[in-house]
Amino acid sequence: MKPSLQDTIALLARTPAMLDALLRELPETWTLRNEGGETWSAYGIVGHLIHGEETDWIPRARVILQHGEAKAFEPFDRTAQERLSKTKSLGELLNEFARLRARNLDDLLGMKLTPEKLALRGRHPALGVVTLAQLLATWAAHDLTHLHQLARVMAHQYREAVGPWRAYLGVMQCTGHSS
Repeated sequence: MKPSLQDTIALLARTPAMLDALLRELPETWTLRNEGGETWSAYGIVGHLIHGEETDWIPRARVILQHGEAKAFEPFDRTAQERLSKTKSLGELLNEFARLRARNLDDLLGMKLTPEKLALRGRHPALGVVTLAQLLATWAAHDLTHLHQLARVMAHQYREAVGPWRAYLGVMQCTGHSS
């Protein structure tokens, strides 16, 4: 599938409502537990998504549009949510994410991206040269990655409780993205 900007925006626009529907007012036993060790909880995942809205997608799109490959993106702190979100409730984080995502999608539409602009190249500090189209496709795939992770983290809480049915539950078998 070759993604279109409209398809990407359609998916990105739905993520806040999906998170809200799944997480708002759930007991903390669902939202604060992780899969053990340094893995993330639902709370941490939402915090991470907020940090991305503030420092990753739109700021990097602006760097590409203004500087091309001449200026590398600022490195992304993948664990910043651990210090930035810790004083907020999950409800506050869900509200903040929805507000930031709406603003960022408005900003994205305001860029009036053409196929020529989507082909512009920027420089990722670790990955090298990337295009604006790749950045935007990654934004959508990043949402999906964390929605998948969220389902897996939550299912993990019933890992033992499901007993032998665990063998039939794919979410219990997944060992993908943990943080």
